Amino acid sequence: MDDMMATMKISAAGMKVQGTRLRVIAENLANVDSLPASPDALPYRRKVITFRDALDRSTGLNHVRVDAIGNDDSPFKQRYEPGHPAANADGYVLAPNVSGLTETMDMREAQRSYEANLTMIRTAKGMMRDALDVLR
Repeated sequence: MDDMMATMKISAAGMKVQGTRLRVIAENLANVDSLPASPDALPYRRKVITFRDALDRSTGLNHVRVDAIGNDDSPFKQRYEPGHPAANADGYVLAPNVSGLTETMDMREAQRSYEANLTMIRTAKGMMRDALDVLR
């Protein structure tokens, strides 16, 4: 029974970090077309999330945790929009370094990881229920 509870706690930690990852991806997607208001302003910069392994002292188990949410330092895109208020002298506007395709693929991966952890919790719960039924 203790192993099943440990499995459920580890999977719950995995679900928590994937939920955070999905929120970061949603923020990136919401800002994919955000342009600055003036030529000297910078557009939205894509956020990235990193994970780390952390010991939970109360259970003695290693869990995945969010290490940091930082910025992607890749270069901004440029769009030719000479009429935009943020356009430079050549008519280009800096655009966010967010790719909708990349974010969509990351979202699918996070969703699948979340679902795998949820399936693991359901499986462990079912095994615990079956073990209790045997003991009755």
